[in-house]
Formats: sequence, structure tokens, C-alpha cells
Amino acid sequence: MPYRAHLMVCAGTGCVSNNSLKIKEALEREIKKRGLENEILVVSTGCNGFCGHGPIMVVQPDGIFYQFLKEEDIPLLVEEHLLKGRPVKRLMYIPPEEKEPIPRMKDIRFFGDQLLVTLRNRGLIDPEKIDDYIARDGYAALAKVLTEMTPEQVIEEIKKSGLRGRGGGGFPTGLKWEFCRKAKGEPKYVICNADEGDPGAFMDRSIIEGDPHAVIEGMTIGAYAIGAKKGFIYVRMEYPLAVERFYIAVQQAKEYGLLGKDILGTGFDFDIEVRRGAGAFVSGEETALIASIEGKLSEPRPRPPYPAEKGLWGKPTNINNVETWANIPVIILRGAKWFSSIGTKTSKGTKVFSLAGKVFNTGLIEVPMGITLRKIIFDIGGGIPNGKKFKAVQTGGPSGGFIPESLLDLPVDYESLTEAGAIMGSGGMVVMDEDNCMVDVAKYFVDFLRNESCGKCTPCREGLPALSKILTDITEGRGKEGDIELLQEICETMRDTALCGLGQTAPNPVLSTIRYFRDEYEAHIKQKKCPARVCRELIRYFIDEEICVKEGHGCDVCRKNCPENAISGELNRAHRINPELCTKCGLCFELCRFNAIKIE
Repeated sequence: MPYRAHLMVCAGTGCVSNNSLKIKEALEREIKKRGLENEILVVSTGCNGFCGHGPIMVVQPDGIFYQFLKEEDIPLLVEEHLLKGRPVKRLMYIPPEEKEPIPRMKDIRFFGDQLLVTLRNRGLIDPEKIDDYIARDGYAALAKVLTEMTPEQVIEEIKKSGLRGRGGGGFPTGLKWEFCRKAKGEPKYVICNADEGDPGAFMDRSIIEGDPHAVIEGMTIGAYAIGAKKGFIYVRMEYPLAVERFYIAVQQAKEYGLLGKDILGTGFDFDIEVRRGAGAFVSGEETALIASIEGKLSEPRPRPPYPAEKGLWGKPTNINNVETWANIPVIILRGAKWFSSIGTKTSKGTKVFSLAGKVFNTGLIEVPMGITLRKIIFDIGGGIPNGKKFKAVQTGGPSGGFIPESLLDLPVDYESLTEAGAIMGSGGMVVMDEDNCMVDVAKYFVDFLRNESCGKCTPCREGLPALSKILTDITEGRGKEGDIELLQEICETMRDTALCGLGQTAPNPVLSTIRYFRDEYEAHIKQKKCPARVCRELIRYFIDEEICVKEGHGCDVCRKNCPENAISGELNRAHRINPELCTKCGLCFELCRFNAIKIE
């Protein structure tokens, strides 16, 4: 049945947590009430990308974009837009520091500067309906491969495309497939690594929730090329919506003859099993992931032999992450030459990032390799809120590095980021402003990695607690001369001797902050001060008595609300903070409307 409008309601985790499913129900009720059910269809889609503005709805075919929807908005929206043809301006996006809304999604800068390859179906299909995926050329690549190409031709096409693994290592995908195909031993396996665990990262989760069939099709193509009959999707339990949609998609693919025995009547057999991980960060390392699937403790093992030679149950195994698999169908359909025309000489195609932290437009983005950090943060991201100054951006998750303002024009590709002391990683990107203490941030990520390390090898087991102890001493005023050099020595030892990628890259947060923000370390150690005024042991709160009386008239709000009774004073008189009683909770600073509370 043709519809004159489709209401595309975001049903990714971010919007669902803001009640987008109730928005969908309210729309369906109101449309039925108005007798429009044969004219307008409400569709649940995956993540739309603009995560900080949900619940989101896009009215197609005109592309009108609505944000921050509430159930009480629905009657007005249906009446004005769908009946009278007058889009509702107050529900539209307004750029920072501007007054006029932008009606169409394509005109919003956040969307306009992106290039969608992996996310090609973003906001356009219902991820729980295989027919929607097929209508967007879904499974056409699989049909082409099974009927027109040999396994060797498929591998050669992926090699020519220049696709590198998007899980962090950046190893050439086609070459990895070739190693596995040529490895001796049967059966062979393929695995999708969906154990995304980086703080602030949600790329893989969003791809799964929005387009699970792209991953399944990519895995099936890879299995044909490698010679595998069985595949596993390893997804963390903390992603219930992603797990549910994978289960649905696998079942639908089986019902349509796209998984299982004799796929498309070609004689090729392949099946996929979904396995749920318990959420250990180290399980993202491929040998630890394999151990977990086998029912063993999720610990890495030495390499070589690599999984391509000896992996799951000792058999040749190919592991790629979610984003890598989702790229495969479009490469097969559009060709290696097209894909390799995007990006840089050594980093082909696009990359999906989760943009988070101190930036106006947080969300999920896909950009061509080689784009600059400045364009991502200030054009797509909209810059830094509250008039604050940009300080650094962390790329590559907790094992990534921090890149300062002086390198904002750095191109985003594997080699450039590594040279700058960071990594591409799986695509987490966290922006920080002048209020972030880089020593404290380094300590946060070291503590995260310490808690997530399996502890199997000595460099990780002993090195991370040692780093944490030194960083804690520095942030609490016990730092001493030689601490910076000791941090560097421990980091270099870990990088050279740790068993797996977690330990080898764990030093990056410390080394990159020392490299670019050494002055902050020295201020903590030598002056016993935190320039960002974050480390509680190195700051003090005081009241500017002149402002307190002249501007605030001794309003007494701070004294009345101090949980430690550390503030003295009377109405219309200057107030004072007793440093011996003050616990530096910051409540007085937050409550003072006259900027009389100061920090030094």
C-alpha cells in the first residue's frame, strides 16, 4: 500500500531510553484517531546518530527533522504537519547561538558533512524487518558472490578495496581472509566481535541495532570466501536491544533461505549462532574472545599462532568486528575501486565514530578517512559548549591517546593518529575542554584498564597498579620529582612486554598526556596545584567578601546549604569558609548566583 508519508521514529538505545517507543505508540493512536492509517505509516528505525537530541523523528519523503519529542506534542504535530501541511517549528533543531530552526535533516550541519557507507541504511529501515533491508539492496551482494564469484575472487576484491579492520588493529581484511582460507585444518570458523566496551563508545551497538542484516550478510560472504560453515556473533550482555535484534535477524535470514543449508540453492551451507559475553573489556581481544566462546576463562594467549591458523577449538578462525563485516556487502556491490577512492592512500573508506564529551553535537557519525579532527569537532560536532576552550580529544578508547589543540588539523587515519601518540581504535572519540585535568583523566583510564585487565601477564598485573599509585599520589598532592620519568619507564616496559593489546596500549593515556600536557604534571608535583581546579586535594574554596556583600548582600544561601557547616556569616554580611571543615564538595560554588565563591 502506498503511503503519502512515513514517520521514521528512532528506536536506538538512546532514543528508546527517552521513551521513543511511547512516542511511536502515541503517533499510531493519533493517526488512527484522525483516520490517517491508510495514508501515513509509522516506522521504527535504528539509531539516527544525533543521540543527544532524542527522541527523534524524521518525516519522509520531505526529510523534516523533529527532536526532543514528548507524548503531549503528538496531537499538535499530527494536526499541524500531517493534516494542514504546516511543520511545527518549535520541535525542530536550532543550531547553537542561532534563533531560526532548520526544518530538513539534510540541511543540519551534523548530517551534511558525513559520508554514509557502513551506516547507509541509517534511519531508513526497520531493523526488525528483513524486507526493509532487502528493499535497500540487502543480500544482493550475497547473491552475486554465490552465483558469480569464486572464493578467491571475493578475497581479491576485498584486498583491492583496501579495507582494514575497524576493530582497532587496522590489519588488511582481505589479507586476513586469505591467511585463514589457506590455513590447514577443518572446520573453519568466522566470528563477529561485538564486545564493544570502551567508555563513551557505541558504534558497534548502533550498527547492530540499526542494520543487523548488513553484519549477517557480510559474515556470510566472508564465510564463503574463507570456506567456513559456522559463524558466531559475540555480543555483550549489556546490549539487550542489540542482542534481541541479532536474534530476530538470524531467524529471519534462516526463514528466507539466506542462512542454513543450501543458501539460495547454491549448495553453500552456513549458520550463525549468537553468543552473549559477560561484559569483560578484555574479551574484546580476539584470543580472549575465543576462549570465552569455548567456555573458558576470558584470558588472552600468546600469539603466534594467530587465530587464522589456530583459533576456535584449535581450528582456523577469522575474527572481524561489527563495522568491518557491515562494509563487506557494499564493497561487493559497488566494487573495490569505488571503496578505495574514498579516504587516504593507506586508510581507505570511511570510519564510524561515537562523538562524545564536551561538544555541542554528541552522537554517531561516519566520515571519510583523512578528515581533520577540527572538521569533526567544530563543524560536525558544533564546537565546545558554554564558551569553553577546547583542550584535547581522546581517540581510540581507554587505550587511546590525547591529541591537543595544536594538532586539530591532523588527518584522521591510522598512521597519523599513531604518530601523534593515539590510535584509531574502534572509533571512540571523547572531547575535553579547559575544565578537564589531564592528569586526572589519565588516572581515570588507567584505573579503568587496571580493573578490566585479566591479570594474566606481569606487565599488566603489576604495571597498571603502579601507574595508578603514582598518578593518585600526583593528583592528591604527594607527587615528587622523578615521578614523570618513572611513569614513562613503566609505560615503555608495558608497551614492549605485555601479552596482549590491552597491556601494550594501556600506556597511551599516560604517555600522550605527558607528551602534550607535561606542564600540568609539573604544576601538580612542583607547585601542588591543579591548573584545571579538578583535583580536590590541590584546590581550596574561598569567598570574595566584597562580591558577597555588594552583589549578593550576604544572601546566606551557601551557609544554609553547606553539609559540613563549614561556612560562617550572617544575612547582609560577608561570609567565610573554614578550610579545616570544608570537604570541597563544590555545592556552595554551584549554588552561588553572584560568582562570589572562588576556587584556587
